[in-house]
Amino acid sequence: MVETLEGDHNARGLRVGVVVSRFNEFITGNLLTGALEVLDQCGVEEGDLKVIKVPGAFELPQAAKKLCSIGSFDAVICLGAVIRGDTSHFDYICAETSRGIGQVGLEFNVPVLFGVLTTENVDQAVARSEVGLSNKGREAAMAAIEMATLYKKL
Repeated sequence: MVETLEGDHNARGLRVGVVVSRFNEFITGNLLTGALEVLDQCGVEEGDLKVIKVPGAFELPQAAKKLCSIGSFDAVICLGAVIRGDTSHFDYICAETSRGIGQVGLEFNVPVLFGVLTTENVDQAVARSEVGLSNKGREAAMAAIEMATLYKKL
């Protein structure tokens, strides 16, 4: 029989870093609230949690890399919101932010989760950050816990 491993949602003992962008804070604040609720519900202790605020989405990978380089975090969650405007700036920020977040996770062998909204308009961002089960901060936190517990099993 083939052995199958997967993570779970028991976060007791996990150390988690959350990096959140201040830009579009009316959105990212809700993402952070959703993530913190899940982390608390799943058992992350306050002393095992660190929240880092950065200016914008572009800075998320940089702060995530710094957290990973410390070597004491089981997972890092990156939260932000990039909303399309009238210029190509949106495309550059989205591409570099997603590339950077992915690269950090691979470089440090730590789950680094992409909880960055990349939406066409404010209404889409609001819908994905509202309190409730569709909050993408909640989803990123659940995935972070699942991946961190999987890494421990591996």
